[in-house]
Parts: sequence; C-alpha cells; structure tokens
Amino acid sequence: MIAHQGIGMTSQRTRERLVERIRQQGVRDHRVLAQILNTPRHLFVDEALASRAYEDTALPIGKNQTISQPYIVARMTEALLEGGPLENVLEVGTGSGYQTAVLAPLVKRVYTVERIEVLLSQARQRFRALKLMNVRTRHCDGGMGWPNYAPFDGIIVTAAPEGIPLALVEQLRPGGRMVMPIGSKTEQALVRVTRTADGHHKELLERVSFVPLLGGVT
Repeated sequence: MIAHQGIGMTSQRTRERLVERIRQQGVRDHRVLAQILNTPRHLFVDEALASRAYEDTALPIGKNQTISQPYIVARMTEALLEGGPLENVLEVGTGSGYQTAVLAPLVKRVYTVERIEVLLSQARQRFRALKLMNVRTRHCDGGMGWPNYAPFDGIIVTAAPEGIPLALVEQLRPGGRMVMPIGSKTEQALVRVTRTADGHHKELLERVSFVPLLGGVT
C-alpha cells in the first residue's frame, strides 16, 4: 500500500495544478499550500484510486469513510492556523491520515484519534513511512477527545456531529480554536469555535459535506 507509484501520480506538474486550483478557491497561506504540494496523497488512497489522488475531490477509503477533498483539508488547516502558531493539536478522525500528514509539519505535536482500528493501523504505517515523528495516535471514540493531553491549542474534527461537542470545547485552552463541520447528513457548515472565558464563540466559514461523527469503536 505504501509503495505503489505510477506515471502522473507524483509528478510535480500534477501537484502544482492541484495547488493552483486550491489557491483560486481562496486559500492563501503559503505554508498550507506548500504542504498540499509536498504531501504524497496517492499514498493515502487504495492503489486502484491512486491515479485520481491529485484531483480536488473526496475519495472512498473503505469502512464508509472518505479521504477529504484537498481544498477542504487546506481550508480547515488554514482556518486552524489563523491567529498564531500552535503547539498541541488534537485531530478527531484520523481516517486515511492525509489531514494529519498535511498538518503535522505545521505544528509542534499532533494527537490523532480514530474509532476504526483498521484505518488507524493503515494510517500509522503511512506516518512511519513519511517519518512523521510528532504524531501520536490512539484507537478510541473520537467524540471523547483525548483528555490526558488537554488542554489543546487547536482541535480539528474531520467528521460532522449535529452540534458542537462540549466535551471537545472543554479540552481547548482559553483562546484555543477548533475547526469542524456540524450539521445533519443533508446540510452541514464548517465552523471555527474559539474557547472564551465564559464559554465559546462560533464563526460560520462555509457549507461542506462530511461523513457523520459516530460514537463507539470498531
């Protein structure tokens, strides 16, 4: 899975076209765009889909999950980084590990949790292959976060609950921010939540479509 290659999949020109499309959609942070350019997305999808890895689209990764559209990964990463550098970041929903791989070089530490064990196992292989040494993983119910390492400077959630999980807000440091989709299966919005002294503040960023955030582990 880690080693598959192919003509066009990893070409600089193919990746540059993807980055240009994302830039045209409004992502401006050069650090984020550089990570989209440099992260080998074809390693995060099944070999049968590797030729489509640098399309700006979500792709299935099994277990009714998807690897997010590169634009959305870039948009969420940019929204999380706005407001200053981050040290400890929690990711809820490791999935393929692609969002983790884009984010990890931009922060000091990433703690990522995933409820589907087979997906987490595959993601761990990719992290090792890419030598991402600042990523710590855990197989657990993501809605509970990772209290042992709280408070976090930032949280990124890659599946959509119907509302803002207060258990995650409480794991943010004061002033910390969380980027996540919320809503039903038919209507979702990407939001940025900032923890305040007396609760939290929510900003609406744009309409999105994510798989739902589910509880339990498999």
